[in-house]
Formats: sequence, C-alpha cells, structure tokens
Amino acid sequence: MCRHLAYLGPPVGLDALLLSPEHSLLHQSHAPRHQSHGRMNADGFGAGWYDHTVRAEPARYRSARPMWSDASFASLARLVRAEALLAAVRSASPGMPVEETGAAPFTHGRWLFSHNGLVDDFHGDAGVALRRTLGDRGSAALLGHCDSEVLFALTLARLDAGAEPGEALASVVGDVLAVGPARLNLLLTDGHRIAATACGDTLVVRQHPGDAVVVASEPFDDDPGWEPVPDASLVRATPTSVTVTPL
Repeated sequence: MCRHLAYLGPPVGLDALLLSPEHSLLHQSHAPRHQSHGRMNADGFGAGWYDHTVRAEPARYRSARPMWSDASFASLARLVRAEALLAAVRSASPGMPVEETGAAPFTHGRWLFSHNGLVDDFHGDAGVALRRTLGDRGSAALLGHCDSEVLFALTLARLDAGAEPGEALASVVGDVLAVGPARLNLLLTDGHRIAATACGDTLVVRQHPGDAVVVASEPFDDDPGWEPVPDASLVRATPTSVTVTPL
C-alpha cells in the first residue's frame, strides 16, 4: 500500500533520489522489494521539494498516472535540485478512487505529508468517526475521498494547536487506532525536520553523519547503512540526528 521517502541534506537532483538508484522509488512503483500489501504502486505518484533560498513552502508535482509513464517528471527531475524532499508512489486501497487528489504528498503551507497504509472501515463507521473530529471547516477543506487526506487534516489540526511534528503524528496514530484497526506509516516534513511512524509496515533510515538523512519505506540501494525501524516506533530526524522511540 504505497512506498514513500523523505530526504534532508545538501542540494541534490531529484533524479538521484527518485529515479537513478537501482531500487529507486521509480523501481518500487512496479517492483518493490519489501512491500507486504500489494505488488505494484501504479495508482499515482507525487514529489514535493524545497528551495529555502526562494521560499519556505514546497513545490509539488503529482499525478494519477504510474510513475514510470510520466516522461515529463523524468525530464524535470534531471534539472531540479532540492535540499529537502518528500515523495511517494501509490497503490490505492480497495474502494479508494484513483485520482490526483489521492496521491501523496499532501501539502499545506510549509508541510508535506504522506501515508503508507490503510484505515480499515474508512467507508464505514471508522471513517465517519474520524471525519466528525475534523468539524465542518476541516471536512470542507478536503479535496478528495481517501483516508490519507483525512489523516493529514487530523495532523494539521494538532500542528495548529502547537504540537511538534512527532507529537502530532503519535497523537493521530493513537486516535485512529482507538476507532478501529489501521496501518499507519506516516511521513511529515517542513523541509528542516522529518517525523515518521512505523505502524504496520516497513520503514528504514539512513544517515550520513552531520550531512544528510533519508527516511523511507524501503532502501533504494544496497548500501549497508540502512537501518530498519522497529514496528510501533516514532522517528524524529534532521540532517545531524535521528531518534527512534516507541509510539
């Protein structure tokens, strides 16, 4: 159910992170190595990236097409460099429409967000309960019909209330699991820090000490520096530090 990746560090070409590695996100769109739920991620993709010399808010490109079929993104990725990135390829959950609004990353202001997983019974009582917590204003801001967008709205509500990113994600995970079963690997960045949860699916981290960090669903190469994150964990990362704590 999707693969995603976030990067912080020195400016690097999007192609070097997403297209060129042997097991890149592009490769994971049709042949993931560590995905337990689903075989392909052909129901859309997206990438958001930051250039803090221009603005605090990220740029975003997303599509309902498979990543391998989008020549325009491949051309763009060879020219664009970024110091921070969040990207994902999507396998739509049963009952979820294949549409651009369902493709991560979701964005609001300086934030980028993605979700690898599934909220069980999202079209039933669990989904009704989660939407109810958003209120009329939060529900009206939703553009599509997928569980991931609702999870982002719940995260934004906590950030707006003053929670730091890791605290916001942990709170969302707890509240969603209180209404029913779910797989909730969440990924959030503002271009300076990354917060992520491992909750029902794979997550790995690779750090170049004092330089760069990648948090991803699975390794994009065979570098021995990739470290698996235990399930039911919260990751907080910057280019100079990574902490992993229980959810």
